[in-house]
Amino acid sequence: MFGGGTTTFGQSTFGTAGTPTLGMAQTTPQQQGQRDFEVASPPDDSISCMCFSPANMPSIFLIAGSWDNNVRCWEVDRGTAKTAPKSMQSMSGPILDVCWSDDGTKVFMASCDKTVKCWDLGSNQSIQVAQHEGPFWDMRSPNPILALNLPERSYCVDVEYPMAVVGTAGRHIVIYKLENTPTEYKRIESPLKYQHRCVAIFKDKQNQPTGFALGSVEGRVAIQYVNPVNPKDNFTFKCHRSNGTNQGFQDIFAVNDIKFHPVHGTLATVGSDGRYSFWDKDVRIKLKTSDSMEQSITNCAFNGDGQIFAYSVSYDWSKGHEYFQPQKKNQIFLHPCFEDLKPRNKN
Repeated sequence: MFGGGTTTFGQSTFGTAGTPTLGMAQTTPQQQGQRDFEVASPPDDSISCMCFSPANMPSIFLIAGSWDNNVRCWEVDRGTAKTAPKSMQSMSGPILDVCWSDDGTKVFMASCDKTVKCWDLGSNQSIQVAQHEGPFWDMRSPNPILALNLPERSYCVDVEYPMAVVGTAGRHIVIYKLENTPTEYKRIESPLKYQHRCVAIFKDKQNQPTGFALGSVEGRVAIQYVNPVNPKDNFTFKCHRSNGTNQGFQDIFAVNDIKFHPVHGTLATVGSDGRYSFWDKDVRIKLKTSDSMEQSITNCAFNGDGQIFAYSVSYDWSKGHEYFQPQKKNQIFLHPCFEDLKPRNKN
């Protein structure tokens, strides 16, 4: 167990198991027919980011950041889907992003307070390692090792060494090579007409990053190879839209997050329509769409071996303050997903 065992998540103390076992699944009307399990002691405000512990760790841990200024950590029991809150760290502003160190002993937390902190899980202590003014940092030094200028404001970023992709305002996409000194490799105009919302890098069968999926506020995803063999390899598809039309209009929702399955290479998208969908980009087909939740799905994550899909349900403010309903709680669910995301055979 991590240090700091007396800390609480809201009113729940560590060790509280809040989810049912696989044989005792409790479902909401939005989850009938699905084996989805609710995570114990969820955040008190909208959930901004999630990440599972590295695959090389013997246990499964999930971290999540929230607009309540806190980053929480749960242990997930692989056999029963029970979750136990383990620890929590606070920052002085809403959490923008979180990630694990490669060895799983530390968590990096970026906040609206313009700082990045490193949380040592063993000691349950955190120290500031960076500020937002610079993108590349050596955590052993308080100074940035490099600054790269972007053409516009950054909306989304993904990193899979040795590649990084940044989507900015003005429909710019900048691709970086990270070996040795990080340098700009390519700059392209986005195939999407509206604001970028999320980006995720995908890999080839040799586990090398070869392209990325880009999501927008207009219910559309672009699949882009960095160096396509055939220009037709790059394409876009519609998603997170209403099936029917309302007086001649179709409801279109933002794509809030995209993640690729670590084993199958298929992908998941989540949206403001309160649904998640699984896709096979190679045969260009939808594998599955969930029932609609009561609120938007703000982000998602796969665990290291691709058995568990986590998704967060909370208000994403896409409809403005007048649609905010404080009585609706924030939730994180775990979905057994390995079979759902198996790729289809090419004909």
